[in-house]
Amino acid sequence: MSVKHAVNRGLELGRSVLKLGLLKPAARVAAKLRGERNIRVGQQGLGLQPRSFLPARYRYFRTSLRGLAARLQAGGFRGFGGGSPRNRAVFLAFGLGVGLIEQQLEDDRRSAATCQEIQAVFSKKKFQSPLKPFPSGYKLEDYAIGKQIGKGSNAAVYEAAAPLAPLKERNTCSLVELDDGDDEVETTPSLGCCSLRNFPLAVKMMWNIGAGSSSEAILRSMSQELVPAGPLALKRETKQMALDGHFGVLPKTVSAHPNVIRVHRAFTADVPLLSGAWEEYPDVLPPRLNPEGLGNNRTLFLVMKNYPRTLRQYLEVSTPGQREGTLLVLQLLEGVDHLCRAGIAHRDLKSDNVLLESDSDGCPRLVITDFGCCLAQDDSSLQMPFNTVWVNRGGNARLMAPEVSTAVPGRGVFIDYGKADAWAVGAISYEIFGQPNPFYGRDGLESRSFQENQLPPLPATVPSDVQLVVRLLLRRNPQKRPSARVAANMLHLSLWGRRALAQQDMGKLLDWLLCQSAVVLLRGCGGPRGNTVEAELKRNFLSNLELEDLRSAVGFVLYGRQQRPACILSA
Repeated sequence: MSVKHAVNRGLELGRSVLKLGLLKPAARVAAKLRGERNIRVGQQGLGLQPRSFLPARYRYFRTSLRGLAARLQAGGFRGFGGGSPRNRAVFLAFGLGVGLIEQQLEDDRRSAATCQEIQAVFSKKKFQSPLKPFPSGYKLEDYAIGKQIGKGSNAAVYEAAAPLAPLKERNTCSLVELDDGDDEVETTPSLGCCSLRNFPLAVKMMWNIGAGSSSEAILRSMSQELVPAGPLALKRETKQMALDGHFGVLPKTVSAHPNVIRVHRAFTADVPLLSGAWEEYPDVLPPRLNPEGLGNNRTLFLVMKNYPRTLRQYLEVSTPGQREGTLLVLQLLEGVDHLCRAGIAHRDLKSDNVLLESDSDGCPRLVITDFGCCLAQDDSSLQMPFNTVWVNRGGNARLMAPEVSTAVPGRGVFIDYGKADAWAVGAISYEIFGQPNPFYGRDGLESRSFQENQLPPLPATVPSDVQLVVRLLLRRNPQKRPSARVAANMLHLSLWGRRALAQQDMGKLLDWLLCQSAVVLLRGCGGPRGNTVEAELKRNFLSNLELEDLRSAVGFVLYGRQQRPACILSA
């Protein structure tokens, strides 16, 4: 090996290391970047102080890579390595490569600090629900109940209104809703909102067959339904009882998010005989209403916003365009990511459990609902012990991720739901883009046994980046499947950052992020433009910005653009 060849190899190694950090979202790069995620805020005037890259146990070797590079280069010139010209060239080239790595790490530290600063700005701007104050609402008598608007396997939903709440002028489409304890902002017109003017609320009546009739037993048995409950959903004394342990620990709740349903009130009451009860659910009525009924006298009622239709109903009559369909998939991913960050797995995600309205621009806005099957453990690990066949895996078996459907119970076995909901989003994406769900029907694929090459292609009109995201979400191996956050970042970059992404330069991408932040801040959160779906999505993206997730998304997108779809699945 000549000296020139050795130097060229060292420089080539350095260049490849620089590209590796941007182009390959591998586990090694992710491990390297964990150091940048832990940014310590120094004393006043010191600014952000990144922690050292090397772990504490390597104190003896704690030195900058820049200094190490200089020592290696100097050692090469001093005859380090036995004095052979070839060995000196190798050490010199290695020193140059280490110096380039140090420069990359320094750039990473600056990039991490930039992402942290952007995240800090937008994480303070919490989602504000479009609510109007209404201090009561903890009794069924506080509501006027209308017609039945939905029915599932464990509940019936009715349109409702709070007659004691001050109504807006009749020539407007604004909604009157309950005070959720959050800041108040004006609501925007929604899809079919004029038909909802008289009944802006929805009351969900749970079917109580085996929980008993005491409030304590009902709340204990149906606590999962309270996961999306607001801070004022329960009466103060009921909430205090839960905290004191009279009927168990208060269930984990998730903070407000534009793509997750909000439960404004939750209370127990006697089961009434509502319209359609005899025709739709006679067997779950209590004996005092139906002598042959199996239900208990009291049950749980949940008060929520009344949405015009489910996602399935919307897709039956409408075909979203490319951009609208992409925004729908992106909203699902943002909602799933919000739940995962709170340590909650929905486990029953399907188009029937997604409600939909439209924003002021007519763009569909959706929320995830129906948390009766969710996993909300205290440790937030999203891993459930699976030591017996009697453990409930979740809801819809057709949209159950492969790692869930193929799990075999046994001692020390856990089911990891960290990416299970993201897999379901990939399957629902087919419906959004006008295709049959490949996992539905008699001849549909089974998540337990399907192969990735059996997945039908999406329509050619679907953007290539979206097709890539759907394919990646439906990977059988969860280790090769992107998280909901990374998949959402991929769609964000595809929608709004294509020009910056095409330059394949992390610095240019950070410049674009700063420009996006400025634009979103200038437009503000108020007014009709600040409440659109796109504005909410951009705020969510910036408030959850992390360098490691961003790099992974960039790597997936760039790698996908360089490979054919068949190669992506086999990678």
